[in-house]
Amino acid sequence: MQILPAVDLRGGKCVRLRQGDYNQETVFSNDPVEMAQRWADDGIEWLHLVDLDGAKEGQPVNHHIVKAITSAVGISCELGGGIRDESSIRLMLEDVGVGRVIIGTQALKDPAWFQKMAGLFPGKLVLGIDARESMVATEGWLDVSKTSAIELAKQYSDLDLAALIYTNIANDGMMQGVDEATIDDMQELAKLGFNVIASGGVTTIDDVHRLKVANESTPTLDGIIIGRALYEGTIDVAEAVAAAK
Repeated sequence: MQILPAVDLRGGKCVRLRQGDYNQETVFSNDPVEMAQRWADDGIEWLHLVDLDGAKEGQPVNHHIVKAITSAVGISCELGGGIRDESSIRLMLEDVGVGRVIIGTQALKDPAWFQKMAGLFPGKLVLGIDARESMVATEGWLDVSKTSAIELAKQYSDLDLAALIYTNIANDGMMQGVDEATIDDMQELAKLGFNVIASGGVTTIDDVHRLKVANESTPTLDGIIIGRALYEGTIDVAEAVAAAK
C-alpha cells in the first residue's frame, strides 16, 4: 500500500480542518513548499494536495503554490479542490505539473461531463468521494447529497480512472481513528474494480495496520492518505511506509 501525506492549502498556508469545517482551521506552516519537501524526503512516492480555497470557490485558487511544490519535490503529486471544468484539468496536468487530478463535486453533478473527461484524460482522473454516513458530500463538503457513495461509484466503474479516494468526513481531522463501517465501505468500492485510497481519520500506526489487513483481502484498497496525524506527530511517515508494505 502507498502512503500519501496530505498538504492542504488555504490562504497560501498549509492547514488542516476538522470534519471539513472551514471555521475549524489549524495552520501548520506558512511555507507549504517546505512542508511538502519534508514529506517527500521521507521516501514516499505520492503527495496528496488539496486546494481548500479552490473547493470553496469552484475554481483553482492556489495553483501557483501547487506548481512551486511540484517543481520542488521531485515526486508525483495529485490535486483536488475546485477542478470543475476541462480547462482546470488541463491547467493542472499540463502547466502546474500534477500527475493526476481529483474530481468530486462535478462527478456527482454532471456524470456525462465526468465520463467525457475520463475519456479525454485516461488514467489521469481520480474520483473523489467525500461522504458523511456513506452519503456523498460536495462543494468543499458544505452540502450532503442524497446519493450514496456506492451508487455514485457504480456509475463510473467502467471508466479508465487512476483511483478512487474515499473520505469519511466525520472522521477527517478528528484524530479518532478509522471506523469499521468506513473500512467496509472502502472494501465494497474496491470490489467494484477501483484502486481505492483511504482518507479521513488515520490517527495511529494501528490504523495503518488495520487498513493493511483489509488490503490483504481486498488488494485494490491500496493507498492511505494521512493528514493531521503527521502534523501532530502521532504517526511517523517512515514507520507508516514500512507498516503499509
